Formats: sequence, structure tokens, C-alpha cells
Amino acid sequence: MGMKAKVALGAVVGIVVIGAVSANAGSDGKDGGPGGGKGSSAAAEQKSGSKKDSGGAKAAEEKKAAIAGDGEYQVGSDVKPGTYRTVGNTDGMCYWERAKDASGEMDSLLANDNVNGTSYVTVKATDKVFKSNDCEDWEAVDPKAKGTPASSMDGDGGMFKVGTDIAPGTYKSTGNGDASCYWERTKDADHGLNSIIANNNVTGTAVVTISPSDAYFKTNDCGDWKKA
Repeated sequence: MGMKAKVALGAVVGIVVIGAVSANAGSDGKDGGPGGGKGSSAAAEQKSGSKKDSGGAKAAEEKKAAIAGDGEYQVGSDVKPGTYRTVGNTDGMCYWERAKDASGEMDSLLANDNVNGTSYVTVKATDKVFKSNDCEDWEAVDPKAKGTPASSMDGDGGMFKVGTDIAPGTYKSTGNGDASCYWERTKDADHGLNSIIANNNVTGTAVVTISPSDAYFKTNDCGDWKKA
């Protein structure tokens, strides 16, 4: 089973795959992430309220972004530990980083990623800094919220929460012509090497079974996935 490592290249981080490569899971449809389609996740449910609902002012306040898409934040004072999601990143320029200090050096990196579509990330209480550049705003994800899992995914949609955004099962992606298709099954949103359950780079047809015990599925540069 292949694993992946990430190496920072200036301000942007590239993905280096060792052995098999992993793919970022996409969302249902072409709307740029798990929460974009009808099969929605925790954070998406928070958007369902409107100012016309009872307690409209409170609902509007709850819909405010937890973290702006551009900035550097101290964990604990600027940003609370927890899991966050960004949706609708369409140009691949969104970059985020978890760091153990504010030195800006490579040794301070705990995890990072470039995002197309949607991403989830868990900011830990032991993290010191969270950075986000050129991303759509981040919203807090309620781990108890439920969605309607979809049975298909945008192959370049990013990251999907299993059981909320997408249903477990076996999925097939066709028409991957140049091995740039990358998928990944993960056990959490920490984005460390220990988070990866399995991953691969694919040419041609890709088939993967997503387990109910998986936490997330990532897909980048793949043909759309459909449940077999």
C-alpha cells in the first residue's frame, strides 16, 4: 500500500507520493465539495436556516464563517480546536497548514494541503497556528449532524465525509488517461501519514471500496465516481 508525503515548495505545498498515491474525495455533483450537492454534511445543515425562520437573527449568526479563508490564526485564541470545512475552491490555489509554532520553518509543519473543491481539517488543541491562503471561508462541522449520503462523486471534488456526504460501498471511476487520478481513504481529517488507510494513482478505470468505518474519501483529477 502506498503512502504520501507533502513537501512545501515556497508558499505552496506539493504532494509527493511514495508507492501508490492517494486521491482526494470529491463531492456529489460539480458544485465543488461534499456540501455543495444534495447529499450534504454537518456544516451544510447549518446553512439551511434563513432569517425568516424563528430565531432568524440567531440562525444568521450561526452561519457566519468560523475561519476566514485568508489569514494566520493562533489556535486557542483566534481559532478553537475542532473540525472545519471549506467548500467551492475551484482553481486549486487554496492552501492550508497546521503548524506547531509560528517560525514559518519546514520543521514547524504538522500537516498541509492544496485543495480543489472541498476539504475538511481537524485543528488540534496541541496545534499552535492554522494558516489558510486563497481558500473559501471555513465553517465548523458539527460531528453529530447528519446528511443524506450520495452514491456518486465529482472526481475532482476534494474530500467527502463517509456516511454524511457519500455512502459506503464500491465505486468506479472511468476515463482516467494520464495517471493523475489520485484517491485516498482516511481514518480522520488530521492529514498525517498515519491518517491514510489506502491510496492510489490510477490510469484507466479505478475501483475502490469505501468502508463504513472510513472517515473520509479524497479524490483529485479523477473521472466522476459512481457506486457500482
